[in-house]
Amino acid sequence: MTTATNGATNGLTNPFARMALLASETPRAQEAYHALLGQTDWVPIEEADVVVVLGGDGFMLQTLHGMLDAGRIVPAYGMNLGTVGFLMNRYDKRAVIANRLAKAHRKSIAPLRMEAVLQDGETQVLCAINEVSLLRETRQTAKIEITVGSRVRIKELVGDGVLVATPAGSTAYNFSANGPILPLDSELLALTPISPFRPRRWRGAILPDGMRIKLRVLDPDKRPVAAVADQKELRDIHEVTLEIARDTELELLFDPGQSLEERIVSEQFVTD
Repeated sequence: MTTATNGATNGLTNPFARMALLASETPRAQEAYHALLGQTDWVPIEEADVVVVLGGDGFMLQTLHGMLDAGRIVPAYGMNLGTVGFLMNRYDKRAVIANRLAKAHRKSIAPLRMEAVLQDGETQVLCAINEVSLLRETRQTAKIEITVGSRVRIKELVGDGVLVATPAGSTAYNFSANGPILPLDSELLALTPISPFRPRRWRGAILPDGMRIKLRVLDPDKRPVAAVADQKELRDIHEVTLEIARDTELELLFDPGQSLEERIVSEQFVTD
């Protein structure tokens, strides 16, 4: 990752007093990074009011998680120099960043908070912007008990695992696992089994995001399970508890006509 800390100002009116510029290590992102260095006086992200992110969705998630870990969250404006770029805006080397930020729309997203209890009794807390997934660690299928609210809803799910996705993450792993795409303002979560064997007819659930979800691993010695919160993995899980973290909302910036809501709607009409 490359971070810009200074550069020459071009005198543009800037809606943010202090901007940071981050880029992934890919050649395309690095080329864009050096092309943008001279547009303004960039500052470290620790001092910034906004961060401009060059790369793909994975690098944007890495940047957002870095802010969550640091306990200091500022709006993020991404430009796609990766593959899909679902969380990003179009990159244009001729564009003036200050002008694009002046026109950008803000969108708040709330991550999932996962409290995981490991088999040795250790507890860890992680956040996920897209999804939390529980996955079998070995060739043995996972067996997982699913509690939603105060009731056990599935006594024993047998399969490769299960995931819980936010609306922002519903078009990612969740969608590839045949889960539903959720509108961004729906205040819903997708609970989706991964390659389920039993119960055969259960294909998941759409839940109000105010409900607490508990996933407990059954027969963990024979059938160990890992928990993955976006890009962070914990192994040998006993159980995880999931709920929306309203106190740590993130803010993404999008160009006019390029909102995350429109992308979520458009994704449902892709036919090729």
